[in-house]
Amino acid sequence: MQSFADKVALVTGGGSGIGRAIALRFAQRGAKVVVAGRTRKTIAETQEMIRHMGGEAFSLQVDVISDEQVRQMVQSVVRRFGRLDFACNAAGIGGPLAPTADISENDFDSIIAVNLKGVWLCMKYQLQQMVAQGSGVIVNISSINGLVGTPNAAVYSASKSGVISLTKAAALEYAKSNIRINAICPGAIRTPMLEKMFSETGIAESHYESQIPQGRIGDPNDIANAAIWLCSDEASYITGHIMVIDGGVTARG
Repeated sequence: MQSFADKVALVTGGGSGIGRAIALRFAQRGAKVVVAGRTRKTIAETQEMIRHMGGEAFSLQVDVISDEQVRQMVQSVVRRFGRLDFACNAAGIGGPLAPTADISENDFDSIIAVNLKGVWLCMKYQLQQMVAQGSGVIVNISSINGLVGTPNAAVYSASKSGVISLTKAAALEYAKSNIRINAICPGAIRTPMLEKMFSETGIAESHYESQIPQGRIGDPNDIANAAIWLCSDEASYITGHIMVIDGGVTARG
């Protein structure tokens, strides 16, 4: 795969899980990486991991539901590096597992705010910069829950469906501006969010794996590898695409 030397990548949700794996992969390809997230400690850890690898990175504490903080995030990237070549919007939350009628209004608002509004706000300012410079690639992290009905996760599923629609619509709007926008829908991936789900529900990991055709829970690098490829010139004719990476779960229909 091509080198990303002299390229600049911004990763939200870069403090753990899929976001951290993507940030590290960008660094391995030679990109300058901006690690953004809500928790200063974890994004600083990712930054140091990249620097330990010999890469260039800095971290930004940002709440993706704040218009002003997101705007300043993109401005900080451009002030430091002069441009923004790649953006991966991986920040997200899971929310409570409960039937639709038992979800509180506060939970609804917080899930939609982070998972949907947050992606839209990030895209808004990322796109403004990419239009100004004449190029760019955005990869949004959705979920297979946005493609299928998932009991006890209706609001989460709705937020991830929204990310898919945002991705497709924006890809059409900016195709002639030399900007590509795609989304990845992960299945079960070994992240802190999944570990929390196991803890809260008492579901055995082995039972979960038995429902996956490939027989294993995915690794964050399974998603990171795809995100990096979508940003590369090897994927130059791909935009508005929703890539499913789930070990075969949704192939059942």
